[in-house]
Amino acid sequence: MSAPALPQVQPAAPVALDDAAPAVRTRGLTKRFRGGQVAVDDLDLLVPRGSVTGFLGPNGSGKTTTIRMLLGLVTPTSGEVELLGEQVPKASAKVLPRVGALVEGPAFHPYLSGRANLVRADAADLTSDPRTSRARIDAALDRVGLGAAATKRFRTYSLGMKQRLGLAAALLQPRDLLILDEPTNGLDPQGTREVRNLVRELADEGCTVLVSSHLLAEIEHMCDRVTVMRAGRVVAAGTLEELALLSRPSLVVETPDRERAAGVLRSLGASSTTLDPEGTKVRGELPDVPVEDVVRALVHADVAVRGVARAGRSLEDLFVELTGESSDVVG
Repeated sequence: MSAPALPQVQPAAPVALDDAAPAVRTRGLTKRFRGGQVAVDDLDLLVPRGSVTGFLGPNGSGKTTTIRMLLGLVTPTSGEVELLGEQVPKASAKVLPRVGALVEGPAFHPYLSGRANLVRADAADLTSDPRTSRARIDAALDRVGLGAAATKRFRTYSLGMKQRLGLAAALLQPRDLLILDEPTNGLDPQGTREVRNLVRELADEGCTVLVSSHLLAEIEHMCDRVTVMRAGRVVAAGTLEELALLSRPSLVVETPDRERAAGVLRSLGASSTTLDPEGTKVRGELPDVPVEDVVRALVHADVAVRGVARAGRSLEDLFVELTGESSDVVG
């Protein structure tokens, strides 16, 4: 007696999403754990469509908890989450198939090959078309540079290769939104550069990307917007240019007469001055004083001037100012 035929699962038809809405929006999002610890506190987060937004914050700032709430993996204590114009978790079944994610490192079966793991992942997605599975898996593997290692067992993969396979899994279907938690973790410089280029390519194709990273230089190269968290709250958000305006530019004077130069800068209204202890430079915050006026005052005070230049501050400088943390503990 032959076994009864199993019912065929038909791929779901594409659903209409609100193209005018931001890719991510939260209102008053809060997560309070047992014992009273508040991981995320009244968070209002906005990720515009088509942007590559960097998500920065020191360890314990609430980034990963926020990402898990966005994906419906953690239930908020209060507040609202919208992805692609739809409320989560209410409309999760409708919207999450259009969202790819890599959160806290990929989890795959160690004794299966990279390709076999992707076959299982794709088969578990009821919205995928089995007729195109092989072609989509091949394309995803090639896109992350794992085509040659597709038949190797996952347990033999390096950390960087595991990250790449996680990215491939997120790219098995067309995505309107990608949420990536430390996507370059474990990658060598070449791999990091390839992931950066891949993220930019996806953005050029219309995908919105929210990427959490502790590599501030990579965020500057990869992203056009940044959101900075501290103690569960957003302390700054905007384009890189807008955040640069939060950091008042400094004037750097190169001179052997550092103490006298610092006095001149203070007389011109510098709110603070910093001396290079091992060099010949003094820095002062004088955003509104023309450079030529500073040079004139220095010469008039008989200060030997070797050079004067404006100097902005990096994203790392601003991060330290906003969070009170150094970059080696960002996570």
